[in-house]
Amino acid sequence: MQNEIVIVVMAILLFPYLTWGFKNLPAENWQIMAAIPVRKKDDGLWEGINFTYYGFFTANAYVFSVAVYFVLSGSVHSPFLVSFSVCAVILAVCVPASKIVARIVEGKQATFTVGGATFIGIIIAPFLVALVGFATDYFSGYHLPVIATLSAITVSYALGEGTGRLACVSFGCCYGKSLKDSSRILKKLFNARYFIFSGKTKKASYEGKVEDVPVIPIQAITSIIYVLSGLVGVYLFLKGFYVSSFLESLIVTQGWRIASEVFRADYRGRGIFSAYQIMSALSIPYSIAIIAVIHDTGSAPPDIFSGLAVLWSPLFIVILQFLWAFIFIFTGKSMVTGSTVNIHVIKDRI
Repeated sequence: MQNEIVIVVMAILLFPYLTWGFKNLPAENWQIMAAIPVRKKDDGLWEGINFTYYGFFTANAYVFSVAVYFVLSGSVHSPFLVSFSVCAVILAVCVPASKIVARIVEGKQATFTVGGATFIGIIIAPFLVALVGFATDYFSGYHLPVIATLSAITVSYALGEGTGRLACVSFGCCYGKSLKDSSRILKKLFNARYFIFSGKTKKASYEGKVEDVPVIPIQAITSIIYVLSGLVGVYLFLKGFYVSSFLESLIVTQGWRIASEVFRADYRGRGIFSAYQIMSALSIPYSIAIIAVIHDTGSAPPDIFSGLAVLWSPLFIVILQFLWAFIFIFTGKSMVTGSTVNIHVIKDRI
């Protein structure tokens, strides 16, 4: 019964958060979080660096995803150091890959791609987990449950990207096609369910030219699908169905990534099929093949209370704080917007 309670509590916490984001974040005032003056100009004004809500919500998503991963890993009694090693290496590769892959595919210096980073993560994760498992077995005799660990990674990714789509809503990126250019069926389906991005600095405005125009809320759809997939994955994991949990979360997220681009209008490279669609299409059979060849000795039945205990670890809390700060700065420092800051005294308050 405790597993069902965990899923219900997660849903109660997540869906109001997402609903609030869908309602408010397309507005102009939810793009720039802070402007920090860095250089004074000759006219007395300051040139500023913008930090965005994109970074804020992305950092939230990373921290949530990592927390879920540690809870699931802890529930199968994976030692903290082992879970940390796997997580740290994957993040060390995938975080910079989100910029590098976007630069290669889209030819842009100042953008990120979750899809590209995810593909890199899917490729390296099985080998990384197997390597860590070999090392822990050799040095300590601990047998790392490989499939359970891979399942924990994919499930936490699904929940992380699902909640992280709020970052896209706030910045106006990954935007959908305008309703006026959509089919009659889509117009009818989204007649009362659309996004309107306000503000000339939203990506949907300066790139897509759809400022104040109803567009398909593809970010919201993706968010809901991914979060639901993640919740199903958590439930299957806690029931001990690790292969099903892994395949469900991976196939749903990567399958939807392929399909969702039909409804998107942002630039993702040339060609009928984008590089990101191809990556997702390749990742599904690759992952199925990996599961088929992995020799796993299995793991103990999951115990959710053992997993939740990690959330009360001071060390883990500090790690999450440092992770949040790093991701916020890395993804939140805007490279495509600028600001001019006028700092002055309010004379009637002296």
